[in-house]
Amino acid sequence: SGFFDAIRQDPVLSRVKLISEPWDLGPGGYQLGNHPPGFAEWNDKFRDGIRSFWRGGEGMRPELARRLMGSSEIFEHNRRKPWASVNFAASHDGFTLRDIVSYTERDNFANGEDNQDGHGDNHSANWGAEGETDDQRIIELRQRVGRALIATVFISHGTPMLLAGDEMWRTQRGNNNAYCQDNEISWIDWNPLLGGEDGFAKSLPLFVARLIRLRKEHASLSSLRYLHGNEEILPGIYDAEWFDEHGQILMPEAWADAKAKVFSLRRASRTDGRTDVTLTIFNASDRDCIFVLPEPVTTWLVDLDSARPSVQRHLLKANTLDVLARSLVLLSVPPDGVS
Repeated sequence: SGFFDAIRQDPVLSRVKLISEPWDLGPGGYQLGNHPPGFAEWNDKFRDGIRSFWRGGEGMRPELARRLMGSSEIFEHNRRKPWASVNFAASHDGFTLRDIVSYTERDNFANGEDNQDGHGDNHSANWGAEGETDDQRIIELRQRVGRALIATVFISHGTPMLLAGDEMWRTQRGNNNAYCQDNEISWIDWNPLLGGEDGFAKSLPLFVARLIRLRKEHASLSSLRYLHGNEEILPGIYDAEWFDEHGQILMPEAWADAKAKVFSLRRASRTDGRTDVTLTIFNASDRDCIFVLPEPVTTWLVDLDSARPSVQRHLLKANTLDVLARSLVLLSVPPDGVS
């Protein structure tokens, strides 16, 4: 359209970051993937896909795989790059990260529209109790799933987006359309960082900071081009490969298994003579799982375990790894382990 032509020819606007929310009401209002090169687009398919996967939805492995790799089926055209996909778990519209794992239904009665406003399908789960609870088992499970969601944002190809306050476990009390609330519902509560007693709200910023650091350290987590598993980076190691819990390549019939909720993704890149290899293991099931680490790599560093956030980077001394239910683990090959 003329609007986009004008932006792309403008001496100032053509050189700034252009970000679009590619949907609106009415016919033709949904235009995800249809903006021209130079634009990054909010990717609601990423949002819905990772939420559905981590709440244990069936048949979600292929969907998560597409989102992890930059949603190439949506954006890989007209020389667009993976950064065109703005990846997020939560935004200013909808549930906060905490509410995604605390509410199955919206609670918008405070908006005065009889709870009819806001989206009714949030791909969320309350894990046993609607809203706030004193049940420590539910609280710990919510925190575990919350860390897995936010970790998925930062280890996916594309542009990660973080909703302000999610790193401090902010809640809107189930309100997913808080545009009209200029009060405690929509405000960010800084007390947890200023001396409050919520230990998780204090620890989560450190977890997010760690994710940001790891993304910067590992080129394979933020590729500037789409990877399709066709390039051999090292002998026996391709740019993208998918494995089951037995360390075997996922075959087409395995992808069709709707009940399967565990798998791993190995990515490799070579940039400026430096090779980077990572392995991310996903377990969205309700059971712990022993993963066999795929060959030919024999030495791995455990960089992050979303179920055990206090565990620091360490060398793995086995070819198997216990991955707890509803969590992900990020591993990498030590710098001296590749050439």
